[in-house]
Amino acid sequence: MHVQEWLDSVPAALVYLLVALVIGVESLGIPLPGEIVLVSAALLSSQSGHINPVLVGVCATAGAIIGDSIGYAIGRKGGRPLLAWLGAKFPRHFSESHVAMAERSFQKWGMWAVFFGRFIAFLRIFAGPLAGVLHMPYWKFLIANVLGGIVWAGGTTAVIYYVGSRAETYLKNFSYAGLALAVLIGVGSMLVVRNRAKKAQARHESAAAAETVPATD
Repeated sequence: MHVQEWLDSVPAALVYLLVALVIGVESLGIPLPGEIVLVSAALLSSQSGHINPVLVGVCATAGAIIGDSIGYAIGRKGGRPLLAWLGAKFPRHFSESHVAMAERSFQKWGMWAVFFGRFIAFLRIFAGPLAGVLHMPYWKFLIANVLGGIVWAGGTTAVIYYVGSRAETYLKNFSYAGLALAVLIGVGSMLVVRNRAKKAQARHESAAAAETVPATD
């Protein structure tokens, strides 16, 4: 089967459901590759005529907003014991150092931590539950959650869709090589953004560590 025929055979409804479900569950506080799923779906929409990129963005936004809101409610009800439970289940993502750093970010930036947290992998998982644990006023959380979800999901979909469409323009005879190149371009774009986020996170950790070093006489 030709690659284009295979792409056209993928049910659009399944793609939309997968995007909303994975991103929603990730936003609850369960580590899942939401960003990878979104990038893949946006890239697929650029190469397959029956998958609508607007619906991909809408489903991703809905999953992000609803998932974060449920995570907020769970965090508000579960409190600190919830973070301890998550730390036991997912020690790599909910270690004490990660929780402490996320908490400092929330205390310092408030609503902005929820908004920009959508663009940083570990904060994307923390945002909803931690905002609830810290009893952030829900109206503030909701505003930052909605705006962050729209900008992250819509912006990522638009960028990857554009990149995929430009790649197809220069690949008239679509083939496995063309598909591989388009995937590499999309994933490369995602990795650049993630690398910058990690560098920013490292700088933040260094600054926080320096603040906690006791002064010597």
